[in-house]
Amino acid sequence: MPDAADMRARYRRILRFALRYMVQSWWYELFLPRFGLSAIATRTRARRMQRIARRFHGLAVDLGGLMIKVGQFMSSRLDVLPPEITKELEGLQDEVPPVPFAQIRALAEAELGVSLERAYAAFDPNPVAAASLGQAYRARLAPEDAAQTGLDAVVVKVQRPGIEQIVAVDLAALRKVAGWLDRVRFVSDHVDLPTIVEEFAVTSEEEIDYLHEAQNGERFAEIFADDPRVGLPEVAWERSTRRVLTLQDVTAIKINDLDGLRAAGIDPTEVAERFAAVMFDQLFGNGFFHADPHPGNIFVTPLADGDWELTFIDFGMMGQVPPTLRRGLRRLLIAVASRDGRGLVDSIRDVGVLLPSAETAELERAMSALFARFGGMGVSELAEVDERELRRFAIEFGEVVRSLPFQLPENFLLIIRALSLVSGMCSALDPDFNIWDSVEPYAAQLLREERGNVVQGFAQDAVTSVRIAARLPRRIDDLVDRAQEGRLSFETPRLDRRVGAVERAVRRVVSAVVFVGLFIGGLVLRADDVVWGTIIVLASVPPLLHATFAGLAARSRGLD
Repeated sequence: MPDAADMRARYRRILRFALRYMVQSWWYELFLPRFGLSAIATRTRARRMQRIARRFHGLAVDLGGLMIKVGQFMSSRLDVLPPEITKELEGLQDEVPPVPFAQIRALAEAELGVSLERAYAAFDPNPVAAASLGQAYRARLAPEDAAQTGLDAVVVKVQRPGIEQIVAVDLAALRKVAGWLDRVRFVSDHVDLPTIVEEFAVTSEEEIDYLHEAQNGERFAEIFADDPRVGLPEVAWERSTRRVLTLQDVTAIKINDLDGLRAAGIDPTEVAERFAAVMFDQLFGNGFFHADPHPGNIFVTPLADGDWELTFIDFGMMGQVPPTLRRGLRRLLIAVASRDGRGLVDSIRDVGVLLPSAETAELERAMSALFARFGGMGVSELAEVDERELRRFAIEFGEVVRSLPFQLPENFLLIIRALSLVSGMCSALDPDFNIWDSVEPYAAQLLREERGNVVQGFAQDAVTSVRIAARLPRRIDDLVDRAQEGRLSFETPRLDRRVGAVERAVRRVVSAVVFVGLFIGGLVLRADDVVWGTIIVLASVPPLLHATFAGLAARSRGLD
């Protein structure tokens, strides 16, 4: 069990890591470009990203806990993160050192209230999987439990000792870092990091409650009870607690085991198509979806009739798509399938990713150009496109997106994670996999369903219009009465008395910003170059003096 001193040291270590690289990023990406030195940031960016990712990799493996989860999420974001980061972090998917079995035994026996020998007829001490929050072992139920449940071979998940305290400390550190970043206007204007961290906190706390995971599994099983494409393990409730979960052993062919699939006579291309379809049903259909569909959580199970099914396990990380968001995602999918740039932008706004104030003309133009050039292409076809052309589109599109006020709605982080894992998995199963081939028929089905709701939508719009029209005369009368009684007023700032003070304040602020930039930047650079770091720190003294004494002089004049 970790002690308080260890937890404090862990907390400080995470904050030191975050602060160091936040300052470094600020220096290279924001400060230097303001002085015409963006070439330095561009030239060193790949090397810096790789170094940061490598050091975070080491930090995550050393600390474990949620740091592994954060790294795993970043390693799956091939769509937005540069390869310098994702390549360094991809090993975290499988690189989690196991806890000694003696500690696992002690925790499991304390939870179950009996020895493992009494709880199970057999228990293999070698873990079949070691994850960041727990470990899994093969076992066989005792005869009486087997007779009662109808199960024999099981997999027993046991939490890592002390994981609850570790998760609490990691979340506290992530909240602190999110609070720092939220004070940066560029970040806060585009993403509500504290809210995202709170979503991550809820998911993480649910994930270490194995009873909650078991309930998620049963709900998932009810949804797909009549679907022959999907299989799930049964829960042995008699041998399950918040920290120990006993499930039917449904181990089969891992979904990314291409040789195993072919040996069983299963075409990986068909697996990719079925996997995408099942995940689309979860995300756009019932709205309750598996948010962690990585290869370790999905098996392909051959059936007696020659067919096969996708068997999902590990329901600790599940997502829920609210009805309003699900309708927006449906419209987005239809727009993508029809290559409708304007419709796509409208649906992104409806989903809540774009703020209502966003000027989207340039984004519509960029999306139309992207659809016209790359619409319908699969991964293998994109690989044949001239790299310079792809880079040109990426730069142009990136500049347009960065200029817009966007945000991540609630639950969107899990949706993005699930979709990115699905896309990567399908491409690994079939390099020629074309996501358009899966999206278009599904979008056509959604479009037919949407048309069925058109009459209902018109009726709702009519009711809304009637209500607005009914309230409008009273509001106009209100406005006229206020104008006649002289209660209609407008406020204006007293610019003539404040312009001078504002100008002086701006000059002092600029000096203060220059001082902070040079001083912190010099401290960061001293780690690699003592001479230049010291020179830059010394160069920060003049703007500091101006910011300080100009303020004193201004105050003395005001007193005179």
